[in-house]
Amino acid sequence: MSDFDPRNLIRIAHENGATSVAQPLDLGARVRELRKARDWTLEQAARQAGLARSTLSKIENGQMSPTYDALKKLAVGLGISVPQLFTPPSKGQVNGRMAVTRDGDETTQITTTYEHALLAEALSTKKMLPYRARIRARSMEEFDGWVRHDGEEFLYVLTGQIRLYTEFYEPIALKRGDSAYYDAAMGHNVVSLSAEDATILWVTSLS
Repeated sequence: MSDFDPRNLIRIAHENGATSVAQPLDLGARVRELRKARDWTLEQAARQAGLARSTLSKIENGQMSPTYDALKKLAVGLGISVPQLFTPPSKGQVNGRMAVTRDGDETTQITTTYEHALLAEALSTKKMLPYRARIRARSMEEFDGWVRHDGEEFLYVLTGQIRLYTEFYEPIALKRGDSAYYDAAMGHNVVSLSAEDATILWVTSLS
């Protein structure tokens, strides 16, 4: 059986995700959204931006077009860049989503080196791919070369002890409670050092 490759999971996740379509931006609504996200009143936001309350109110209600100087003040007051004022939130992001995966209900992928239990499968358009892994491999010779894929990756050791091999760094031993964050395009493999198979939480970015 060939070694498990996270790229297959990433491909599936992308194929199941919806592509968002950009819509015309309502600057006033965007400013109001940013203000309310900070739980600020008009007075608080105007004070932060160094603008009159009436001016901010007119901007939010589409009753005036702000000058570039006013836009800069708004951006500084909100703690963002000017371009972010004109960048709507991703339509693929849905507030209030949640997925619960009960122990034992996961879909499992078993290979000679790893056993992966996929988590939060019910959610589409995820930005992260979480899975729990049982590390069956005991040496690098068990792998068919490096695992590489797009994105970044985080691992956290749940039980046992592992050795993380990477293409550009010396191998490092990690025990329960230790973690590592790395560029997943860099070759990487993990083996168990403990008598029993170690288990880790792996989280891979999907962008």
